[in-house]
Amino acid sequence: MTTNPFKWQTPQPGSSVIRWLLDSDPSIRWQVLQDLTDAPEEEVAAERAKIATEGWGAQLLALQGADGSWAGEAWNQGWDSTMHVLSLLRELGLDPECEQARRAVSLVRDHVRWRGWDLDGSWHGWDFVGNPFFAGEVEPCINGQVAASGAYFGQDIQRIIERLLGEQMDDGGWNCEQGNGSTRGSFNTTICVLEALLEYELANGSSAELMEDRLRGQEYLLERRLFRRLSTGEIVDLDWTRCSFPTWWHYDVLRSLDYFRKAGVTPDERMAEAIALVLSKRDSDGRWLVENRHPGTMAVEVEEGEGRLSRWNTLRASRVLDWYAARD
Repeated sequence: MTTNPFKWQTPQPGSSVIRWLLDSDPSIRWQVLQDLTDAPEEEVAAERAKIATEGWGAQLLALQGADGSWAGEAWNQGWDSTMHVLSLLRELGLDPECEQARRAVSLVRDHVRWRGWDLDGSWHGWDFVGNPFFAGEVEPCINGQVAASGAYFGQDIQRIIERLLGEQMDDGGWNCEQGNGSTRGSFNTTICVLEALLEYELANGSSAELMEDRLRGQEYLLERRLFRRLSTGEIVDLDWTRCSFPTWWHYDVLRSLDYFRKAGVTPDERMAEAIALVLSKRDSDGRWLVENRHPGTMAVEVEEGEGRLSRWNTLRASRVLDWYAARD
């Protein structure tokens, strides 16, 4: 059995950190109770139920328009469109079965459509009222984000899943630039698709094809040590070494590790450098910062700001380190 070189360095968060994390929004509290404490399931569920009526979750739900959309769009270049809000509600952990979630998602399903794109993938201009929201559009990074929230909230996203499986590249990754001639996967697109495939499996069960393709996508990241070029071993993008939340379509090492944790992957040595990187960012009190806030308009702010202490990153990094430390 391989010895875990980081196990001695990754203690459970101290009681002061747990108290700090719990002094927060219900969307953080329930995940702390579930992932970092021994709280009973009833207490976790009761805290999770508050997301629909208190704090960030309730604020986001209240911003939905009568037409079912947020910011009047299926997608925009900010972070406040329908796609972005549903992605954030999934990250918060809004219970898909609660009345508020079912009502909000049904409005999206029945009324929100993609401007310009037809079901055959052809473009008809911005004035064209196109695909229903959960039918997706054409870019795999966007379709991955739509499919992840669609699967989480119990919607029929089979069309998107089939499209994504058909777009996997020879190296195991996905890339939005494939249609423009790219022959190599993209970390950014690949993580969006992997999260979608995982959410689909968790909601609907798996198939041999889906499992095989998802594992190939995981290998794309693992072969590159989660942030290095396969050809030279150089770091692809220094921003990927910086912790952010929300991540949106952007890749980073913590997002990747949290995906592997959620997927129940047994850690191997190809993750060790990424784990050490995350661990190196832990301050003397056991907390992490917001290192990289992706610029754009948020529907609701869920972080204090770049350079400030981050409950989200502390939660995510702590549970990743616990998962890695438990591998032996």
